[in-house]
Amino acid sequence: MAEDCLFCRIVAGEVPASRVAETARTLAFRDVNPQAPTHVLVIPKEHHRDVAALVAADPALLSELMRAATGVAEQEGVHESGWRLVFNTGLEGGQTVSHVHGHVLGGRRLGWPPG
Repeated sequence: MAEDCLFCRIVAGEVPASRVAETARTLAFRDVNPQAPTHVLVIPKEHHRDVAALVAADPALLSELMRAATGVAEQEGVHESGWRLVFNTGLEGGQTVSHVHGHVLGGRRLGWPPG
C-alpha cells in the first residue's frame, strides 16, 4: 500500500467508497464525479502507478482487472447495450490518481456519431 494513495486508502477501508464489486485482488466502486449514468472505477487492490506498470509487473492481474470490468458491465446492465473501458495513463493522458484504474462507462450513447 502506498500511504499517500487515495485508492490504496479506499482498499484499506480508510476512505469510504460506494463499492460495487470485489474479488480477492480487485475492487470496483462508483466514481464520485460520474461522466455517464454508469461510471465505475475498477482497480487492483495492489498498488501499481498506471496500466503500463501493471502490465510489466503482473499481466495476470491485468487480466483479472479486465474480467472484473466485464462483470461490472454485466451487473450494471450495460453489457448488452454497450460500454467503454478507459485507462488514463500519466498526467498528459488525464490520469488524476497515481494508482491504475479503469473507468467502466455506460448507460448512454458514447462516442461518435452523437445521438
